[in-house]
Amino acid sequence: MLFLCTGNSGRSPMAEALLRHRTKGDVTSAGSHPKPLHPNAVRVMAEYGITLEHQPTHLDTVHHNRFDLVISLCDRVREVLPAFPGPPRLVHWSLPEPDNLSSFRTVAAELDSRIRYLPKEA
Repeated sequence: MLFLCTGNSGRSPMAEALLRHRTKGDVTSAGSHPKPLHPNAVRVMAEYGITLEHQPTHLDTVHHNRFDLVISLCDRVREVLPAFPGPPRLVHWSLPEPDNLSSFRTVAAELDSRIRYLPKEA
């Protein structure tokens, strides 16, 4: 499974960490314009008991990999999705880019809620 957002600094690494925490499954994240991991993403994941350690990854480094499911988390990255081998099932969760601790908490709660409904084999 692959989670994508533009910066790969907040939403997608939090989604990756939450799913990995729940399922121990094979999951990764990437971005079209990666930026350093946001400190508030680290803080919020710590509130979930998750240590978030993540090196931002560019979409170009993973788009040749085979994924069963690719979830885009922002509208901008959805517009630049490459063709993936397979092809995978594509899902779009349009979540706002968080900019303060409160909005990071809101996005994390929304991600956690949606991740609970993913197939157990994810």
